[in-house]
Amino acid sequence: MGRAYQNKKESMAKTAGQKTRIYSRYGKEIYICAKGGVDPDGNLALRSLIARAKKDQVPAHVIERAIEKARGGGGEDYDTARYEGFGPGGCMVIVDCLTDNGNRTFTQVRQAFVKNDAKLGGPGTVGHMFEHQAVFVFDGDDDEAILELLMMADVDVADVELEDGIISVFAPVSEFNNARTVLTEAFPEIDFKVENLAFVPQTMTELTGEDIESFEKFLAALDDCDDVQNVYHNAQIDEE
Repeated sequence: MGRAYQNKKESMAKTAGQKTRIYSRYGKEIYICAKGGVDPDGNLALRSLIARAKKDQVPAHVIERAIEKARGGGGEDYDTARYEGFGPGGCMVIVDCLTDNGNRTFTQVRQAFVKNDAKLGGPGTVGHMFEHQAVFVFDGDDDEAILELLMMADVDVADVELEDGIISVFAPVSEFNNARTVLTEAFPEIDFKVENLAFVPQTMTELTGEDIESFEKFLAALDDCDDVQNVYHNAQIDEE
C-alpha cells in the first residue's frame, strides 16, 4: 500500500469495545473545531470533520451534542499536546492529543512508550522527518490522469502515488478544500478511504520479526489513552 494508506492503518480499530473511545475522540475534535464557527457551510474544516465522523459511523447525536456544546460557549477547555519519539524497531512516531489535564496525558503516553520498547523524545525529535499535508486515498488506476486533473484546476499538488489499485494524493494543507472539491466534482461517486490532514513520513522503516508484535502492542497502548486523537508513524509492515 502507499505510505499514507499504510500509515493510516494504525487508526483505532472499530471493534465494539472501542467505539465509545472513537466517539469521544470525535466529540472532542468537533467541539474544538466548532468553536471556530458552528455552521458547517461557513466552517469548511468542521464540514470535513463531520463528513469523516459520519463515514466512521459516529452517531448523529454525538456530533450534534458537540456542536451544541460549542454553540453554548461553555464546556470543557481542551489543549493540544504533541509527543514525538521512536517506536519498536526504530520507527518514528508522532502522537497528537486533546487534553483537559496535561499531566495525566503525559503520564499515560509516556507509559505507553516505556512499556513497549519505545523511546519518548522532546519536541522536534522526529517531526522534521514528516510533512504536514492534505491526504486523499481512494480506489483508482490512473495516477497521471488524477495529477493532470488537479493541475488543470490550479491545485498545488505535492505528489500522486499509485499502488495496488490505490491512489494517494498529497497536497499542501491549504489546498485541502480545493483538492477535495475538484475530486468530488470530477468523480461524484468517489469513496475516500482517507481524507484528512496528516503528518506524512518522508521515509519508511520496515519492521520485521518481534518488532512487529511490539509495535502492535505499542499502538494498542496508545489506543487505550482516551486523550490520544491521532498517531502518525513511518513503520512499514509488509503483509504476506
